[in-house]
Amino acid sequence: MGLPAAGIPWIKAKLDTGARTSSVHAYDVEVVGEGADERVRFRIQPWQESADDAVVIECPVHDRRTVRSSSGHAEERIVVLMDVAIMGRVVSTEVTLSNRDAMGFRMLIGRQALRHGFVVDSSRSFLGGRAPKEVRRANRGR
Repeated sequence: MGLPAAGIPWIKAKLDTGARTSSVHAYDVEVVGEGADERVRFRIQPWQESADDAVVIECPVHDRRTVRSSSGHAEERIVVLMDVAIMGRVVSTEVTLSNRDAMGFRMLIGRQALRHGFVVDSSRSFLGGRAPKEVRRANRGR
């Protein structure tokens, strides 16, 4: 899984057919401009427990939505459009910005992204592959 336009070749993601919209761990979120010129600047941290390789992204605010977590907690999130690389294909999808520090995956891929012709096999893991060994080694312990 990757975010090619953001310069992130690998990010650990989980497919979540219960989620409509995808979500990415974003921090230092700052909204700039207003109205039709409203943009959001944020950082994405692709590795758990490490700010190494973090990138700054600035893009238009696509929407704002109230999202309800599996525990029932509702919060308003900023929605952006992002290109996501899944199984060697790049699809454009809506992604909410959220704090996923306590989660095991930096990103969730929701139904909107999966509707582009993907089939989910819930009995299998890492069908899209893992980051190359040298990348995993470089980020081990981070």
